[in-house]
Amino acid sequence: MIDKINYDLYEYLNTFILPQYALNDSGHGIVHIEYVVKRCFRFSTQFENINLNILYTAAVFHDVAHHIDKKNHEKLSAEIFYKDETIKKFFDEYEIIIIKEAIEDHRASAKTEPRNIYGKILSSADRSTDVDEFLLRTHAYTLKHQPQSTYYEIIERAYNHTKEKYGKKGYANNYIDDDEYNKFKEKIAFLLKNKEDFIKKYVNLTGLKK
Repeated sequence: MIDKINYDLYEYLNTFILPQYALNDSGHGIVHIEYVVKRCFRFSTQFENINLNILYTAAVFHDVAHHIDKKNHEKLSAEIFYKDETIKKFFDEYEIIIIKEAIEDHRASAKTEPRNIYGKILSSADRSTDVDEFLLRTHAYTLKHQPQSTYYEIIERAYNHTKEKYGKKGYANNYIDDDEYNKFKEKIAFLLKNKEDFIKKYVNLTGLKK
């Protein structure tokens, strides 16, 4: 569906925005953005009259400020987008607000449902669907932001983060029909049943040493 994106918009985002993801940890870098974009496009087919330029732009900007402040990155990313003067060449004010809201609302830990359909698609597309990839992203974040963590601290954080986000009472909601995500949660539930199994998989996958 990339071929349906406005050419000049696509060139601008790929030349000036996507390169900024090199500043993020590997779990929130360009590979992650490509994953989210792919899922956004796939989910868009479930609805009528989705503006792919809006959706693509929201996906490209959604984690751009992650390296600045992880805890508030959705607000900062939305602010960076909103202050981008070049963007105003491609969207009217109403469309800009829609994109801004979608970026602000994408985070899994958000207490409320995204305010528009683009936010719901983006938020759902941002969910992990591969257990190994999720654990590697978790590990990459810890290594970059908590480099002094001990072996046991790293494992404890990984287990607790997995449980809090994707466990039975996890906060990561989904707003789109997604069998891939449902299967992922089943695998996570099975892995969380036995902490020793979780640790074994995590250590083998990441190469973590005591």
